[in-house]
Amino acid sequence: MNSLDVARWQFAITTVYHFIFVPLTIGLSFLVAGMQTAWVRTGNEKYKRMTKFWGKLFLINFAMGVVTGIVQEFQFGMNWSDYSSFVGDIFGAPLAIEGLLAFFLESTFLGLWIFGWDRLPKRLHLATIWIAAIGTMLSAYFILAANSWMQHPVGYEIADGRARLTDFGAVLTNSTAIGAFTHTITACFVTAGVFVVGISAWHLRKKRDVEVFRPSTKFALVTTLIASLGVIYTGDLQARLMTEQQPMKMAAAEALYDTTAPASFSLFTIGSLDGKQERFSIRVPGVLSFLATGTFDGKVEGVNDIQRAEEEKYGPGEYRPNIPVAYWTFRVMIGLGFLLALLSAVGLWLFRRGRSPRGRWFTIAALASIAAPFLANAVGWIFTETGRQPWSVFGVLTTTDSVSPTVSVGSVLTSLIVFTVLYGVLAVVDGILMVRYAKAGPPAETTEPEPQPEVFAY
Repeated sequence: MNSLDVARWQFAITTVYHFIFVPLTIGLSFLVAGMQTAWVRTGNEKYKRMTKFWGKLFLINFAMGVVTGIVQEFQFGMNWSDYSSFVGDIFGAPLAIEGLLAFFLESTFLGLWIFGWDRLPKRLHLATIWIAAIGTMLSAYFILAANSWMQHPVGYEIADGRARLTDFGAVLTNSTAIGAFTHTITACFVTAGVFVVGISAWHLRKKRDVEVFRPSTKFALVTTLIASLGVIYTGDLQARLMTEQQPMKMAAAEALYDTTAPASFSLFTIGSLDGKQERFSIRVPGVLSFLATGTFDGKVEGVNDIQRAEEEKYGPGEYRPNIPVAYWTFRVMIGLGFLLALLSAVGLWLFRRGRSPRGRWFTIAALASIAAPFLANAVGWIFTETGRQPWSVFGVLTTTDSVSPTVSVGSVLTSLIVFTVLYGVLAVVDGILMVRYAKAGPPAETTEPEPQPEVFAY
């Protein structure tokens, strides 16, 4: 064990844990905004109750996301000082804008939304949640732009041993950033949609507040189906970008060891224990060529050929990522994406012609499916980051050269243990709060006239 290994584990644990909350925050913010819009436009009390119920769960999740996200920034200085020194001029710019602009919109207007009920005019109050939701999306874009520069560095030059920013526009319009953003945002809507469906199904099974949870379920199912199709489409686009920009990652994802044209898609592959050789495989002809190149007879480079090419380009070394990890995380991510699309389509069919399924099997399936998008998000990021190894910045800076040289194994291990225990406690607290308020249901229907907003009574 060395400081590099422990630092990587710490970054992986804190990042995956933080990203549990991010997709739900982004997706729920827009769903809640849509529910409140329906209330403002129709005046129907059920939409107000929907807004307040799902808005409360959204706020709990948002608070947890903020707390866990703070640690992310500190890690660059603590464990990855060489990385920060080398790329800080570039990597820090989108993160600074995210904090100064996007997070400002989120926090400020979310505060107005929380305390503005019955104090702000309806339409002005509605605008605050929409602006907060847009802020979450902007926040995601700037962070993904920073991460995408690590995947596909553009708009820079190397001067005095450091990466210098030469074109900030190129960083923000990086094709990798645009691809990652569209894929991530659609995944966020899937996460929020499945979350709403699962909780609503439980209440429908109990026959509680059916007038609130039936429309919630239909709204969420439509969102999930559309977003799932979007995830599949944007994932296909990302696969082609990945083939062009990081061919080793694509080859590892398919356990394709030798360059092939046409290339078959692996349904199931068993490799050697060291992950360097295929032992058994079940494949579908031509499908990988289509995913990677858009044609069924396209050439896809294999791991062994890419390894030789990168040794010639960058010097001797191991440029293969952990192939079993890349292979299986890629499949779990794709499999769950298709499964959620199917489940949402089946759910909409069950709700046809005014029906409301309350069967035990539907409730169990809906509740169990809540975990699926979170797992898909986690393994998707594990694939994205581990598949880039041994690079922290692809083709520019290795992970070995990025770790802090003076931080001891004991220091990193101590912080890893502390953060893991702390996050475990926070997970328990978050779970208790979410379950408690989810079971409590929406607020009771009010028949009293709403008070006039005193803040504008001059």
